[in-house]
Amino acid sequence: MNEISRRDEVSLSGAALRGAPWKTAAIGGGVVSAASFGMGVLTGGGDLVWALGLGVSLFALIAAIGSVSKPNEGDRVTRQARLWSLKHPWKFALLPAGITAVLDYPVQLVLDGEGVFGSAVDALWHGALVYLIAGILTLTMQGRARSSQ
Repeated sequence: MNEISRRDEVSLSGAALRGAPWKTAAIGGGVVSAASFGMGVLTGGGDLVWALGLGVSLFALIAAIGSVSKPNEGDRVTRQARLWSLKHPWKFALLPAGITAVLDYPVQLVLDGEGVFGSAVDALWHGALVYLIAGILTLTMQGRARSSQ
């Protein structure tokens, strides 16, 4: 049996994200949030909650895709975790989706005023979108896993 537990899958995803471009992800998410809110203010419909949600989602996407884009870099454990992530893109995408939902929930709760359950639904919706996009993008990069072996 080559099955691993859900805990091991999360550990492998976390190990793959260990070498993620966090600074680039934070700058990218922040710039997109600021630009989105600024454009909204200029056009008369600035929505801070939407802009921050977009920034959080982009932060997680940049970190996820940046971490698996170079599977040959890092120490042995990180390389193996990245190869596992490229071979199991949908399992890997769960962690960036969870990161998005966890980071987006307080933003939704404090700034949106929809209550506990409405904020949870919005945060889970953003996490589901990140899951779908990260899974598809990681799936398209599976050739990197084959070429690095």
